[in-house]
Amino acid sequence: MELWVILGVLGIIVIWLISIFNRIIALKQKRNNAFSDIDVQLKQRHDLIPNLVNTVKAYAKHESELLSKVTDARAMAMKGGTVKDKSEAESILGAAMMNLMAVAENYPDLKADTNFRQLQDELSEIENKIAAARRFFNNATSEFNTVIQQFPGVIVARIFNFSEEDFFELSEDEAEIVKKTPEVAF
Repeated sequence: MELWVILGVLGIIVIWLISIFNRIIALKQKRNNAFSDIDVQLKQRHDLIPNLVNTVKAYAKHESELLSKVTDARAMAMKGGTVKDKSEAESILGAAMMNLMAVAENYPDLKADTNFRQLQDELSEIENKIAAARRFFNNATSEFNTVIQQFPGVIVARIFNFSEEDFFELSEDEAEIVKKTPEVAF
């Protein structure tokens, strides 16, 4: 009789550990899928940048250093790597793109160009999609990190070497711009 009780308790513990393990795996997969969504949006942004740079180049010939920085930042961002590496590279690219848009303000003919305005609209739409994908990814990351830090998930996480994952964060410059209230001029 005692043997059955011990086996029953061990069976319950094994089922309990398996269910926690499966929950952690499901959260990790949700996070991976969310990162794939970010990757898709970033690829669209990377594909748009050469067109934008070429359009600006036609009007702002003496801004070659800035255009070179944008191109280099794009190349670095496309290399990939870990979430942290990609986040840092995308922050550099985001800052370079903000500088490019700021310089474009100095060229009235460029601002009036239909192609440039269309590219600017597309970029704005992609940036909004990236922001939404980033929020979803960071939420999935937070959920995963929480489960592996709380009891009883921490036990399973230690057994199977799960560790905290990085968030896809904004650079300080990007965060400041997001916090600012947009100026509306008529």
